[in-house]
Amino acid sequence: MHVRRLARISALQALYELDTTSHPADQVIAYRLADHPMPAEGEAFLRGLVSGVLTQQEQLDAMIQRYAPAWPVSQIAIIDRNILRIALFELTSCPPGTLSPMTPPKVAINEAVDLAKAFGSESSSRFVNGVLGTAVNDLRLVSEELPVPALASEEG
Repeated sequence: MHVRRLARISALQALYELDTTSHPADQVIAYRLADHPMPAEGEAFLRGLVSGVLTQQEQLDAMIQRYAPAWPVSQIAIIDRNILRIALFELTSCPPGTLSPMTPPKVAINEAVDLAKAFGSESSSRFVNGVLGTAVNDLRLVSEELPVPALASEEG
């Protein structure tokens, strides 16, 4: 399995735990890595996702509310909420010195839908796909800094 996919799974598990307990983030990440060791690249990606989501959680939740207005963020299933947070973070965060998102939009959406299929309810993948599709379309209209490149064979 691709290292970034493993990191996303561990990030989702960590964010789920952080959303439901008062455990310290560094401890949760350490436990995830002890259970599922990964190469340095994956560890860095995992840490970046968890840290970024926690740091930008208020903005990410505001985006979720904007693109899923029928559902208060607090009432969205914990798994779905954290999948959306991860994907929106990937879609809106640009590595230093670039104007492109850290993950191509199609890859971020596909990875989020796969996480929803694996860990969410029967309707999670449709919900996640719909929210992220709306977000990407809206973000493209708002900012030309988020181009949607053609999806290559990259897994993300």
